Amino acid sequence: MVNIDTVYQKVLAFANKEQRGYITPQEFNLFANQAQDEIFEQYFYDRTGEAKKPTNSHIFIDIDQTLEEKIRLFERVFGANAIVGLVSAGGNSSIKLIPNDVYRINKVEFNNIDCELLSTNDFNSFRGGGPLVRPSNSRPIANIRNNQLRVVGNNNNFVLPTGIFYFKKPEKVSWGYFVVGGKALFDSSTTKTTHFELHPSEEAELVYKILKYAGISMKQGSLASASQGMEVSQITQEKQ
Repeated sequence: MVNIDTVYQKVLAFANKEQRGYITPQEFNLFANQAQDEIFEQYFYDRTGEAKKPTNSHIFIDIDQTLEEKIRLFERVFGANAIVGLVSAGGNSSIKLIPNDVYRINKVEFNNIDCELLSTNDFNSFRGGGPLVRPSNSRPIANIRNNQLRVVGNNNNFVLPTGIFYFKKPEKVSWGYFVVGGKALFDSSTTKTTHFELHPSEEAELVYKILKYAGISMKQGSLASASQGMEVSQITQEKQ
């Protein structure tokens, strides 16, 4: 976790250093969520890049250890009971709608057997194929279409998965505040404030990204350029 007030105070300090202007809480929250989303999505681009490197081991194990730690913060599992409670689709209780907080499904299980996640075309081809490729309870297949998860087992019947392994989206952040004498003061209560869910090492990059967006918004080219330079330097250092 990264404390949102710590980031906000650093952003204000940098922005006001040369009287570049004040960043309101509303603006900060907007920029902060954009920065968090950008950093989060970059994890998976980096993961794909790592996966393309030559390796003799399991892909996930070969990913840079720090990157793995960052991604695992968002790893979650729906067990059998939770899956039953998901909203059904298409009038079939075995077809489930993927909740909005799911970013990417990593693995689907049926009775402790990994389902083969297929594209829609391959999914339909397997279902309509011969006995050698047709799915079964011992060789289940899965597909995601229109945000609906479908799993097929014996006799081409839809079956309810028993495990869904996924990465959740980060919660929207919010610098909560109350106003005293016309000045916004930090409110640490959990009803108003939501901290960054990112790995603690992302604090500096969050500050630089938010400053970059603020510089663009305030039409302060020097601030935007300087922040982008610091951001690039930070990312380069992390990947060395």
